[in-house]
Amino acid sequence: MSDASTTSAPAAASGTVTAAMLIIGNEILSGRTKDKNVGYIAEELTAMGIRLSEVRVVRDDEAAIIEAVTLLSDRYTYVFTSGGIGPTHDDITTACIAKAFGVEVERNAEAMRRLTAHYANSGVEFNAARQKMAEIPIGAALIDNPVSAAPGFILKNVHVMAGVPRILQAMFEGLKPTLTGGAQMLSRTVACTVGEGTVAGGLGRIQDAFPDIEIGSYPYFRAGAFGTSLVLRGTDEVQLDAAADEVRALVRSLGGEPIDIDDGMEPNGAEASA
Repeated sequence: MSDASTTSAPAAASGTVTAAMLIIGNEILSGRTKDKNVGYIAEELTAMGIRLSEVRVVRDDEAAIIEAVTLLSDRYTYVFTSGGIGPTHDDITTACIAKAFGVEVERNAEAMRRLTAHYANSGVEFNAARQKMAEIPIGAALIDNPVSAAPGFILKNVHVMAGVPRILQAMFEGLKPTLTGGAQMLSRTVACTVGEGTVAGGLGRIQDAFPDIEIGSYPYFRAGAFGTSLVLRGTDEVQLDAAADEVRALVRSLGGEPIDIDDGMEPNGAEASA
């Protein structure tokens, strides 16, 4: 990736590094294209100690993109966008983000060099539409695209990437060394056959007692029986374990038997009458 020194992010409070993702494209909102990028980005950021705090989806609409980028950039340490940087008339992300930060777009010499070489080797015409992909906001740093050459870019704390999952993932892999993570998010999962509605009251009291621990309740149906998966997340392991002990005690007090489950193995399923 070219000079990334232009990246500027709001200071993280209390060691917490936050992020938002902005998905841009009419095709996502119409249902024609199913998003496959949020899950990937969420997992990658979580592993780095960066908390994905918000995801937005907007149409290919200038006002909507500018409004969302401006708000998210001010609110979070990092912003990641997907979609709208291709060669067609509705690919307006680049121009909109430039407007959001009050800068002009230029035909970037390095982007042109990469694209010219790519199309020369592919035998595909490097026409005016494809040359549009070399238009980059002035002052932005390029994000490498090892799949199809057309680069993304970084402007302030906004990281602009392609919408195609394989390309976005390749771009993000190159970005990772430039991102600063925070305190690692840890988790504990306690499953039980006590219904979600039964455990809710006591769970709320535990949440009040441990405000820095995120506690989620997820009903499931497995082996012909309903149950609840209780997931606790936080950066303080002592507090996390103490809260998990309280959850286990609650389950036992309601006649259930808590079962500790390894990360990533929580039961999943549909809610019924909990």
